[in-house]
This record gives sequence, structure tokens and C-alpha cells, in this order.
Amino acid sequence: MKNVGVWMDKEKAHIVRLDNNEEHLETLFSEVEFFNRKSTAAPRVKTGATQDVTHERTYLEREKQQLKTYFKKLAKAIDDADALALFGPADTNEKFRKELLENHKDLADKLKTVTKVDSMTENQTKALVRDFFKDTK
Repeated sequence: MKNVGVWMDKEKAHIVRLDNNEEHLETLFSEVEFFNRKSTAAPRVKTGATQDVTHERTYLEREKQQLKTYFKKLAKAIDDADALALFGPADTNEKFRKELLENHKDLADKLKTVTKVDSMTENQTKALVRDFFKDTK
């Protein structure tokens, strides 16, 4: 039985595969851009208001499309799992769960948990996945 645990955030996903006492770690990077709004902060002469023109909607839409691409790559990377567990510090793992429910029903059926955990090292991630699947047997 191939158990797969994924620790993920917007930047990367650590995929831990447990298969017959063998453990493999793979890291998949998301290529999601992080944007900082750059402000001119120069006051307008007539009104005194700043000239901040942000295109936040454009940035959010771009991030949404990049996350979709990231989720497709991640789903393809773990499509051979018999059981799946998702971990992560933010809501990215919950968004990925929704993506699985909508577009990858076969993987969504194998999902055992979606749990919030803080940032972890690779060894901590391996231990978390190992302990989770040891307890679910």
C-alpha cells in the first residue's frame, strides 16, 4: 500500500511516499509569484491624496491561475497514492482539498485528513507522515 503525505504551502510541497518500509521525499515548487504593492505615495497637488494605483485584482487573478497550475502538477505527482494526507500552515491545503473534490474525485476519495501544522523541516515532515499513517493502521 502506497501512503502519501503532503506538507504544502503556496511556495512548495514536500511529498512523502511510504511504500513497504521505504520512505521517499520529493519537493515540488509552485512558481506562484509573491507580489509587493509598490506605492508612489506622492501627494497629488490639487487634492492632497496619494496616487496609489494598485491592480490588486490583477495580482489576485494571476495568483489564482498560478495556484491552479500548481495544484494540477501536485495532483499528477501524487495520483498513484492509495491513501493521502494533507498538512500545511495556511489555507493552501484546504484549497487543494477543494480542487481535488472538484476535479480529481478519485484522489479526493483517498484523502484521510487535512490538518493545519506549522512550518517544518524535511525530517519533521517525514516523521509527521510516518506517525500519521502508523496510527491509522
